[in-house]
Amino acid sequence: MASRPTEIKEADFQELKSRCQLIFEADPAQYHTDASLRRFLRAFLTINDTFNAVLKCNKWRREYGVENLKPDNEDIKSQVALGTCKILPHRDMEGRPIILITAKLHNANDREIEALTKYTVYLLETASKKCNEDVVDNLCVIFDLKDFSMANMDYQFVKNLIWLLTKYYPERLGVCLIINAPMMFWGCWQVIRPWLHDYTASKVIFINNETQLSQYLCPDILPKEVVVETASQPNQQLSSGIQDI
Repeated sequence: MASRPTEIKEADFQELKSRCQLIFEADPAQYHTDASLRRFLRAFLTINDTFNAVLKCNKWRREYGVENLKPDNEDIKSQVALGTCKILPHRDMEGRPIILITAKLHNANDREIEALTKYTVYLLETASKKCNEDVVDNLCVIFDLKDFSMANMDYQFVKNLIWLLTKYYPERLGVCLIINAPMMFWGCWQVIRPWLHDYTASKVIFINNETQLSQYLCPDILPKEVVVETASQPNQQLSSGIQDI
């Protein structure tokens, strides 16, 4: 199946950078690093589409108040207290910052989606700033589905996360590890999978045991309450057609 190229033409990058430079000089607040422009170009492919995507991203950041999302923000503090999503102090085998999402701590019927979205943006911003872009410029996201129930399944949150990663944080996702996935999640995945570009779906890995997880990170760096259980029935259905894209 078609996959997005990881290499970009240097001439295209230089033309994009030249166009953007005019904007950056007029308004330094809109500045993007070379690494950021390269990520956008890999995601949006053409110079025109990438240039427009950068402008839309800058407009969104300004209107959404991304720079104002700080730890003392009330919405941020309320989400931190829940403990559902957090940035781990350690990195994966590739040196990526890790965001851990514990599904059982989330109640889709008792959440404020705007506050949750703000916190998601805050996490993406904070984790992205931890990247050493000379080495690796993307993130590892882990979903722990231990004790998962349908009350935890929040399709709107998933849609928002995909939207943010696609439009405003392109190519920031390096790998998404799903651990402790129960078979009931198969139905949920059937809903979610069509929302993803094939290239993005290829980054989603369903982990069946600790040995497999060790290919991506040292299990000892996970919080002690996170235990990777060996799947009684390996999630071949779930991972089929994902890792080989």
